[in-house]
Amino acid sequence: MPPPKSKGGKMLGLINWRLKVTINDGRALTGQMLAFDRHMNLVLADCEEFRRVRPKKKAGESEAPAEQEMKRTLGLVILRGETVVSLSVEGPPPVVDEDKKNALPVGPGRGMPAGRGMGMMPPMGMPPVGRTPIPFAPPGMPGPPPGFRPPGFPPGGSFPPPPGFGGPPPPGFQPPPQ
Repeated sequence: MPPPKSKGGKMLGLINWRLKVTINDGRALTGQMLAFDRHMNLVLADCEEFRRVRPKKKAGESEAPAEQEMKRTLGLVILRGETVVSLSVEGPPPVVDEDKKNALPVGPGRGMPAGRGMGMMPPMGMPPVGRTPIPFAPPGMPGPPPGFRPPGFPPGGSFPPPPGFGGPPPPGFQPPPQ
């Protein structure tokens, strides 16, 4: 089956296809084409090199031994376009299961949203029945601006201190004398 037609030209339609590339010194490289550019530089994955080798003639033999094809695994290859003589399709792109393509490996821990250091504040408005409003600002928030009184707070009154901060310091925590 030939590669599908694409808007970007024939080469763009060959991305991820398995190609056989012949280069000017006679070697043939077979691999999955990952990328190309205008100079015909190629990036091949899982690349293998094939070359034909003629064994040397030994003294006393009348005819030369047959050519042998040697195979060498190269892996990821960047091939200069200047050396490319021909390209041919060896096979279609590998089939990738859609479920496995985007799946991340399962790891330890538990998934939960990252907070910003504070618990969620209840929405402003009438406090829920059976629940008293928070009479103080959470840590890091100084409180409402002057003149602003949220619903459920005493009119004209100041905010009482949070629990544990309302009285004199405990013994041993007195301010230094001046």
